[in-house]
Amino acid sequence: MITVRRADDRGHADHGWLDTHHTFSFASYYDPSHMGFRSLRVINDDTVAAGRGFGTHGHADMEIISYVLEGALEHRDSMGTGSVIRPGDVQRMSAGTGVRHSEFNPSATEPVHFLQIWLMPDEEGVEPGYEEKTFSTEEKRGRLRLIASTDGRDGSVKIHADANVYATVLASGDRVELAIEPDRGVWVHVARGTARLGDTTLEAGDGVALEGETSVALEGEADAEIIVFDLA
Repeated sequence: MITVRRADDRGHADHGWLDTHHTFSFASYYDPSHMGFRSLRVINDDTVAAGRGFGTHGHADMEIISYVLEGALEHRDSMGTGSVIRPGDVQRMSAGTGVRHSEFNPSATEPVHFLQIWLMPDEEGVEPGYEEKTFSTEEKRGRLRLIASTDGRDGSVKIHADANVYATVLASGDRVELAIEPDRGVWVHVARGTARLGDTTLEAGDGVALEGETSVALEGEADAEIIVFDLA
């Protein structure tokens, strides 16, 4: 079964400094029919104004991935980690027993556009951890590049969840395909551009759930950047 969730159907809030879209229920947006997909709990599509950000706040028992599309995002946390991530960087924070952090746009002039992704961990109470890696556009062009996995293989960041997260960049005519193992499901999120899944055209912000399918094939139409989640 293939179910499309259009960008315009997501939750939306404009706080002035933050323009955010929620694929699944989050904060003041609540939709009992969209609470997540398998272990994928949050995809927030955030644009933060120059010089603004999220003050220090806490998380526990969640695998949090930040994926920057444009601009830069500064991170600081109670583990002593501090860094600035940019397009191509993937940041993983395992909240585990508890961590406090802040996220801030360090630019004085330019917004930052990024995805914040939450995955439910397989095990609660793990030691908090942080990891950051860079994946170039060329690594993702015309192929599915593994960026996060439960075992950290192929240079991906390691998460405490039975999930494989891929990123791909597709020009017009580029095609990628992923086999789906029995009992697993796939969520596709189009971060930007236009792509096709079979006869369905997908635009930026659109998502697709695949259950009981044997594979997913995506074709680029206009400079698409896509995140694919393979989930237990």
